[in-house]
Amino acid sequence: MAISPGVYFLCLLNLFSFGAIFSSATLFTLENGCNFTVWPGSLAGKGPSIGGGGFALAPGSSSQFQAPAGWSGLFWGRTGCKFDNAGKCVTGNCGGGLKCSGGGEPPVSLVEFTLNGSDNKDFYNVSPVDGYNLGLAVKAVGGTGTCQYAGCVKDLNIDCPAELQMLDSGSVISCKSACAAFNKQEYCCTGDHATPQSCSPTKYSQLFKNACPTAYSYPCDNATSTMTCMGSDYAITFCPTGSST
Repeated sequence: MAISPGVYFLCLLNLFSFGAIFSSATLFTLENGCNFTVWPGSLAGKGPSIGGGGFALAPGSSSQFQAPAGWSGLFWGRTGCKFDNAGKCVTGNCGGGLKCSGGGEPPVSLVEFTLNGSDNKDFYNVSPVDGYNLGLAVKAVGGTGTCQYAGCVKDLNIDCPAELQMLDSGSVISCKSACAAFNKQEYCCTGDHATPQSCSPTKYSQLFKNACPTAYSYPCDNATSTMTCMGSDYAITFCPTGSST
């Protein structure tokens, strides 16, 4: 199962509240740094679909899309896709078609945006809270404010604990969240752990945090993982090879 969206909402509520909107369109550049094709998926929370919900991105290529002021939503990368009658993606599948009909199936690395939120700031983060399938990074371009780099450069599939591994033909293709693997309250932030005060890091989320210090590792990991910027465009890179440069 995925992390409770209710708990995630409680953790992000103060950060992602909407203020007055003054900015024009934001340009997203999606870049494929992998040595294989990635099929980005997108899901809008507020505003229009970006890139029609999904498209192919060859190794070394990039695509650009504009999002209107106030847009919010998710991006993720799909791998091993086959779009025939019985086709789907090996990781990040979203209904079996090129154009996603919903969110990516965990385990999947996500990048999340809310544009022109509180104080007209953009809020963004990279999150393996629902698991990890690909390295993913976000760099602000031309904005003002802190505008920090957010990402998970290290390949978590290499160091994924055996109990969290998802295998295909004997190879680790993605790393589950502890919630998906064990379905316990302390890992899923449900039941007695369903508030920001009781939703705490675990030994598994700490593994993710050590590997990816600027990415979310559990639902209330706000202090070091939610970035802000104003008036920026954004470069989103799959399989990034560096940090902030």
